[in-house]
Amino acid sequence: MQPTPAQPHRAARDREIESLAEFDEVVAEHGSLARFRVQAVDLTSRTDVLLRLDTTGAVFLGCPMDLDAAARVRAAGALVFPPVPGLPFDPYRAFVYTPDELFESLDAGYEATPDARAYAWFQRTQGDGDVFASMLRAIHDDAVSDALDELLDGARVVGVMGGHAMARGTDAYAGAARLGRELARAGFTVATGGGPGAMEAANLGAYAAPFADDMLDDALRLLAKAPSFRPSVSEWARVAFEVRERWPGGGDSVGIPTWFYGHEPPNAFAAHIAKYFANATREDGLLARSTAGVVFLPGAAGTVQEVFDNATPNYYESRGEPTPMVLVDSGHWTRELPAWPLLRSLARGRAMESRIALVDRIEQAPDALKRLGG
Repeated sequence: MQPTPAQPHRAARDREIESLAEFDEVVAEHGSLARFRVQAVDLTSRTDVLLRLDTTGAVFLGCPMDLDAAARVRAAGALVFPPVPGLPFDPYRAFVYTPDELFESLDAGYEATPDARAYAWFQRTQGDGDVFASMLRAIHDDAVSDALDELLDGARVVGVMGGHAMARGTDAYAGAARLGRELARAGFTVATGGGPGAMEAANLGAYAAPFADDMLDDALRLLAKAPSFRPSVSEWARVAFEVRERWPGGGDSVGIPTWFYGHEPPNAFAAHIAKYFANATREDGLLARSTAGVVFLPGAAGTVQEVFDNATPNYYESRGEPTPMVLVDSGHWTRELPAWPLLRSLARGRAMESRIALVDRIEQAPDALKRLGG
């Protein structure tokens, strides 16, 4: 039987080692590391294993190890990409980020967090033309994409797009949160741009999905104490973590932000954060992974760009069958920023025509999404 396209991809993933426990399992089962890929695993305590096992064709990506072990595996035919000292991020990381990881040291102020330090590094290096810095950014983003693919394998992902300016304490923010909760309760994985505003609200709703309905009402009141990440990201983030501490164990969702817009911090309600340096990679990756459709809340230039970034592969069917697109707020999308008439004209006579909808109220979006998705 000829292999399907997914089979080689799966086989390659089966040869990835992404934790020390996984490393020990492979050693016990195979007695060899030949042709395995070991990614961002601290191997300083496994020197004896590295000195004796076959590592022909293996690749070690950012794995701390004893100097003798590194020399031995190189001599045995392995490639070793050593950790890069002095970086505020790991370019070889095996998993997407968590809010706790990005906001570590928040008690000392947002500027002390890994998220803020990575943005500061990006600002220093993005314009200096240093090929080493650009290579590190590219390796990091590719590693994040690989981790995101593994995370979302088999998931029904609905993207929720909307502007960062939507303030906590507003009806619009509450509506976006209820949308995220309903989508999560319907079995979808909610994915957003991972930032503040409408993005945070949808991730908050997914976080609230396992709790009783009044939990979300209480959380919205608590969050309204810090309506925006301006003027203080620290206070904005601390209130979010206060919600998480009061109601631990919320539902999962995904945020896909970028340090290109580093002035917009990631939100703390996305359990999994795939943060990129390259915004183009992030934008395309977010939309391409929204396999069950996308809901577009009112937004400005960024959201308009996302509408047509999503419409283009639907128009050409370059990713296969068109996926549902639901635009919310007819006034916004027909008068303020009239993207809907152009989208409808593009879709006319094509397969995507039956996969687009404009609704007046956010409460109508889940039903429209289900209808368009069959």
